[in-house]
Amino acid sequence: MKLQLALDLVDIPGAIGVVSEVQAYIDIVEIGTPIVINEGLHAVKALKDAFPQLDVLADLKVMDAGGYEVLKASEAGASIVTVLGASSDSTIRGAVEEAKKHGTEILIDMISVPNLAERAAQVDALGVDYICVHTGYDLQAEGQSPFEDLQTIKSVVKNAKTAVAGGIKLDTLPGVIAAQPDLVIVGGGIAGQADKAGTAAEMRRLIEAGSAAARV
Repeated sequence: MKLQLALDLVDIPGAIGVVSEVQAYIDIVEIGTPIVINEGLHAVKALKDAFPQLDVLADLKVMDAGGYEVLKASEAGASIVTVLGASSDSTIRGAVEEAKKHGTEILIDMISVPNLAERAAQVDALGVDYICVHTGYDLQAEGQSPFEDLQTIKSVVKNAKTAVAGGIKLDTLPGVIAAQPDLVIVGGGIAGQADKAGTAAEMRRLIEAGSAAARV
């Protein structure tokens, strides 16, 4: 089980500052869509150059031209690129095909997909690496969480790894770990805390303990 830090509301220097505090406790740093919009893909390169030991995810939320966008993100140093589950099968196939050329992984973001179980099964058959349930900011504000959706996709996904994102904090993390996703994505639950390093360290401890318990 890996821990990913999602960075959304910062610029490149701010992102580097946050990651420098918690790099010992995370596996993947996510360059969120707002940073990509504001800074471009050179934000991916800047973080990969600064922290070569970490994988960098480019949260492009690809909806079309999957092969080209994955190519550009891979060239910038991304290890993982996000593609929307609502995109066409052709877009996903193109993204997967291009990713294989570069050793890049594809994470399918299931945000706003209505027929979750059906679409997760379809996407799983397309050769993607991760399928992620994601409760976006707007729905988090309405009190929704991704935990039930995680159980839904875990019941149908046979090939891809599973991931979960959306409002995960230290006090809700044990419930997430119990569902045994392969990737836990945390944003403000780390980046928005006064003691970022302490919070990330405790999250890492809980994840490692949960992973060990699952192996017994």
